[in-house]
Order: sequence, then C-alpha cells, then structure tokens
Amino acid sequence: MSHSIQAVRGFGTSLLSPLPRSDEPELLDAPEPDPAELAENFRDIQRVNHLLGGTSIILRHLPPLLAAIPARQPVTLLDLATGVADIPLAIVRWAERRDLAVTIVASDSSIPVLNLAQERIAAHPALSLAHYDARAVPLPDKRFDIVLCSLALHHFAPDDACQVLREMDRLARAGFILNDLRRGRPGYAAAWIASRLTTRNRLTRHDAPLSVRRAYTPAELASLLRRAGVSNVTITTHPWFRMAALKVSGDHHA
Repeated sequence: MSHSIQAVRGFGTSLLSPLPRSDEPELLDAPEPDPAELAENFRDIQRVNHLLGGTSIILRHLPPLLAAIPARQPVTLLDLATGVADIPLAIVRWAERRDLAVTIVASDSSIPVLNLAQERIAAHPALSLAHYDARAVPLPDKRFDIVLCSLALHHFAPDDACQVLREMDRLARAGFILNDLRRGRPGYAAAWIASRLTTRNRLTRHDAPLSVRRAYTPAELASLLRRAGVSNVTITTHPWFRMAALKVSGDHHA
C-alpha cells in the first residue's frame, strides 16, 4: 500500500450517533494562564497519560520505528506540543532500561508550559527543551529519527492540524507517532464524570470534556493526513477513547 492510509480496527466501536466537533477554545490555550492552576492541570494530564494509555501507546509504537533505524547511537526524537515533558521523561526511563541511548528535544509553543517542564527535566541530560510552534518548526527536513505528538492535535483546527502533520512527516527520518483522543459520546461522558470526581482544577474540569469534543475521529484523522499529503500511515484505536497514527518511513538520509 505505497500511498495508503490504513485504518486498523481496534478498540472502541460506537453505535451511538456522531458527536459534532467543537471549536470552542480550551482554557489551557489562554495566553496567560495562572501558574498554580496550570501546574495542577498538567499534574492531572500526566496522571491521565500514565493511567489511561497516553504514555503506553507511544511506548507500544516505538519498537517498529527503532527497528527501522540502523545501529547507531543515539536515537534522536522530537516531541511536539510536549506539555511538561512527561512522555519524553517516560521514554528516557524506558530507553535506560533497555540500554538504548536517546536524545530528545521536547518542544512547546507556550513559555509558561516550558517553564514548568524545565523543573522536571533538570536531572535528565538526554532531554532538552525548545520553543517551537508545532505548525512551523524552524529546522531542516529529516532533522530527527522520530517525531512524536501526544494529546495535542485536538488543540488545532483542521487547517492547522494538517500543518502539524506535515511538519511531523517533514522532520522525521524513520517516522512518527501521533497519539490523541478520539471523539465520541462515551468518551465525552467519561471525561465529564472523571473530571468532576478526580480534580477540583478549573482548567481540567473545563478542558477535559471539551478536549473530547474538539478531538477528531479516526476517519477525520485519515482525511487530515490525506489533505496534508502524508501517506503510508496506519491508524489504530485504543482503550480509553484514544487513537494513534504510525508512519514508518525508513528514510535515514540526513
């Protein structure tokens, strides 16, 4: 399937009517969020990634990309819209257990968010931070072996989401992993209930259910990839209303 976008049937087929996509902005994307609220919000996001699959989906899809990279050290990764870099930190620990040398650039467009991330990565020399807009990264083509983007595509309207996907494809030699929510009524209900039961944070309570309403469906993600001109991608669905897009390109020319 040389120019294909393949959807692999996975976890979570809904018989309910479609949930319309929302363009309402999330509080997390406000220009000057309250630092204490922001830090607590990201603690909630980190807990969700750890317990509900955000981290494990990335780690599950890494081996096929690593297998496509010739034996050389270290493997270079870029994480777009990294938040507080909890997933890059998990990758560093995962790689250490496998005696695999990695260097990761964790990037975000928000300075307040990067300030929070800096406190977390200080003890990890394999990790560095960068202030990049995921829609337009000022770096040359094929700069990294692997490009990642987790729990962020839903923050972008369709045209901008296409640009993020183009950048991921452009910057990666071996391929990329996109991991995000998938929109649906069960996921919306679960996010609404969980955000009321597990946190008092204003940002989390507002943004968690809204994130599901802003998210794309697997079919919409496939359409975005086609619009972006990105081919040879496999889309999979996962528990807890997640989906992933994996591209293994095997292009190792710098």
